[in-house]
Amino acid sequence: MIVVTAQRVEENLQDVPIAVTAFDAEQLRNSRANSIQDIAQLTPSFTATEVNPGEPNFSIRGIGTEGINSNAGGDPSVVMFVDGVYIGRGGGSNLELYDLERVEVLRGPQGTLFGKNVVGGAISLVSRLPDFSDEFVSGTATYGNYDRLELTGRFNYALGDMAAVSGAVHYVNRDGYSFNQTTGNDVDDQEAAGGRLSVRVRPSSTVDIVVTGDYTEQNQRGQPRDNVCDASVDGGVHCAGVNPDPRIVNAVDDGYLDREVGGITGQLTIDAPFGEITSITAYRQATYAHRDAFFSNPINPPAQIESINENIESSHQFSQEVRLAFDLLDDRLSGVVGLYMLDEHIEREEILEQFFPVPASTGVGSFPQVVDSESYAIFGQAGFEIFPGFTATIGARMTWESKDAQLQGRLLSGPGLPPPLATPYNVTASESWNAFTPRFALEYEAADDVLLYASAARGFKSGGFQGTAGNGASAAIPYDPEYAWNYEIGVKSRFWNDRVQLNVAAFHTDYTDLQVSQLVPLCCVVIGNAADAQIDGLEVELSLSPWRGFRIDGAYSWLDAEFTSFATGATADFTGNTLPRAPEHQLSLAAQYETPITGSINILGRVAWAYRSSVFFEASNTPLEVQEGHSLLDARLAVRSADDDWEVAIWGKNLTDELVRNHIVAFAPFAQQLNIYQPPRTYGVSVSFTF
Repeated sequence: MIVVTAQRVEENLQDVPIAVTAFDAEQLRNSRANSIQDIAQLTPSFTATEVNPGEPNFSIRGIGTEGINSNAGGDPSVVMFVDGVYIGRGGGSNLELYDLERVEVLRGPQGTLFGKNVVGGAISLVSRLPDFSDEFVSGTATYGNYDRLELTGRFNYALGDMAAVSGAVHYVNRDGYSFNQTTGNDVDDQEAAGGRLSVRVRPSSTVDIVVTGDYTEQNQRGQPRDNVCDASVDGGVHCAGVNPDPRIVNAVDDGYLDREVGGITGQLTIDAPFGEITSITAYRQATYAHRDAFFSNPINPPAQIESINENIESSHQFSQEVRLAFDLLDDRLSGVVGLYMLDEHIEREEILEQFFPVPASTGVGSFPQVVDSESYAIFGQAGFEIFPGFTATIGARMTWESKDAQLQGRLLSGPGLPPPLATPYNVTASESWNAFTPRFALEYEAADDVLLYASAARGFKSGGFQGTAGNGASAAIPYDPEYAWNYEIGVKSRFWNDRVQLNVAAFHTDYTDLQVSQLVPLCCVVIGNAADAQIDGLEVELSLSPWRGFRIDGAYSWLDAEFTSFATGATADFTGNTLPRAPEHQLSLAAQYETPITGSINILGRVAWAYRSSVFFEASNTPLEVQEGHSLLDARLAVRSADDDWEVAIWGKNLTDELVRNHIVAFAPFAQQLNIYQPPRTYGVSVSFTF
């Protein structure tokens, strides 16, 4: 049984009338899921790609946001929460996973209980809490190809019956998966170190206090893009000097990625006669700097084109949430009510170095952005058991948001004005929005292990400002929020003496005023409320344990996601096109078997296969921006003590060495692709101990 907090209270996963996929600590270890991309590979309707590690693109049921980090005034559509705390900026998400109790992926709008910007879905990371009854020290050392060295240490220490402390440290260092032929350096290497420390105090049987601090630092040599031109369609325009090996790139600059992420969270829980009161107070900060040889290859020399972007961002946020979970009328009436506030400050400078054969377009431009955001909300949800087994739920959230922005466009050097800068500017702008996001649901416990449910829920994502506008007038005009109504029916079931767990959800989603990012060639990324969309889908999750030690897990999703209108604020009309990052089919299968080989030693083997049909990376659905359908194969073999005090494991990921694009930028005039790839085949050995 997995306990989740998808409704802000602890519940059995099978009792939650929401489409949610959850992985506990044991599942994370056995599948070696140490990144959000690994989680997405096992979760229906979920894709996780990235422009670079600091700019993740999460998409659930076809809804996601590309490149919010290039825009200090933008927000994500799929939001990450760490221990209940909203993580607003990409610089503070997409880190390696360690020391977690579980991961939950909530699919579809979660506008009532989670609220802010959760229009596509939520990724909730739940850290391991200090334990009053356990003392241990554990560690894991991993060595793999590309000289990957990974070290993780954990501990828990009980200070009597009223206090406990726990913590973890994590370090990873590996060589790059690519080589820059121009500079002679490996690129997209990685070094990261982080840690967390939690103190838990229980001064009485009704009060629980947890204070957690965490910090992570990551450094990486840049991630230049593989440059591909298709000579069959480009009319004689060719990429000169480009190595055909996709993992050998040709860029004048390696680039870099540096980021520091940290924060402190305090959670107070009080058991009161009328329910449980929870207060979560959090401060988080992130600094992020990235330089990227965005476009760096000659086209028909001497017509050299170089476009390099560098961005430097610092952000901090303070949030406070107070909620009450209650059970009344002999548990026939239960629910959650609460208040929420978020104050966020973002400072960002985007520097674009544009070098074209035309002097009038050659130069270096800078786009400083300072954005202050405030969000306040009141929310509540209550379910009433009308008769045994049949419950009606109603909930709502009222949100008030405002953004104040100072936006600049500056010319740092010429001779010309580099795109997108048409004229220098310095403007201030502000806007406020409010949104009402209700939820209605019916659930029926048809049998002890069968739950039927139907729901309608609304979500929204805040409006924002352009980060790299061409002039002051464009910068000062905000784009509007986007909204979604999701209608869903589902069944959650267990049968055959709990050997089989089968969950099915079918849904229809209507999106309005969808914020769409579009690349204007040789210019910039433009965000506008360009579209409405309609998404229909089916999701199936199956777990089967036919005999002791053997388990099969499977997940499947089908999506039909298309733009139903596409005009206002857009560069072209793409009505009828498929939404980006919305594969029609997604399938994963994993088989795992653990059995004793002696009285004190077990062996565990796991094989996992995942398939994803083709996805587009841009609303135009151009063939230049499509990743074809592909499969990935992972495996792990472990020998461990029966009491789990030690383990030796060998593992491999992407064992067939599939070449999978993580991101594509296309320039149709040159029939050119700029590609970033997922990791190649990786493998290694891990040794773990606990004492």
